[in-house]
Amino acid sequence: MSDDQSAVFRQTDCLDPARATALLATLSRDGYIRHGDPLPPFFHQIYFWIALSADKLGRDGHPALGQGLVPDMGLPRRMWAGGRLRFHKPLRAGMSADCTTRLLRTVRKTGRTGPLGLVTLHYGCSQKGSLCVEEERDLIYREDPDPNAPTPKSPMAPDGECHSQTVEFDSTKLFRYSALTFNGHRIHYDEAYAKSVEGYAGLVVHGPLLAQHLMLFAQDTYGSIKTFTFRATAPLMHFETATLCLKDQDLWVRGPDGRLCMQA
Repeated sequence: MSDDQSAVFRQTDCLDPARATALLATLSRDGYIRHGDPLPPFFHQIYFWIALSADKLGRDGHPALGQGLVPDMGLPRRMWAGGRLRFHKPLRAGMSADCTTRLLRTVRKTGRTGPLGLVTLHYGCSQKGSLCVEEERDLIYREDPDPNAPTPKSPMAPDGECHSQTVEFDSTKLFRYSALTFNGHRIHYDEAYAKSVEGYAGLVVHGPLLAQHLMLFAQDTYGSIKTFTFRATAPLMHFETATLCLKDQDLWVRGPDGRLCMQA
């Protein structure tokens, strides 16, 4: 286990309104983001790219293991497991912003599917010296899948939601979202890789894309968000329709077969 508080990465970016407007379109939402407008919650993820040349990437399209803040734990498959966000004040489009990324902890352990590497990163996004957004991001690293192993059983989603909304995905939506977040992970756009190497049934819908839909659903319902916590529980494929569910302050994503894909 590591708690290396000295591992820090700092970036500065101009929060281009056109990029935020493109994310709105990708999310099937009308409107424009203009200079000075407050960004919707979680839109900071389309900025502060880490752009590495192809020779510095791993087989999955992510930065090769052991580069940057995340150590190489000998586990090749990467997954975004969840996170916790605190929105202190809105980031403003068209203005410069700073982001500090810190490695909080790494843990290696054995789960029911084999060895796991757990990594938590902390992001702090500021404008004009004032902290606007804090995010703790949980990543999981696993071994390659065993084709002879039984398929893990996914938990079933609850019923009884007060509000619901269906969301559809396809390969174009996943590609556009990958481009906006500069996410090179091939499970989101290379179907042959996703199936043959990582063992999925199709292209995988990004965990943060599901979380983004849930955040905007909550904002539409309640008007504002101060904190948000989410955890991915089962992958959703690009050909599946998801149902966003909300009851009081609990949210979840239900897959077409009733399985729980995310809770928040």
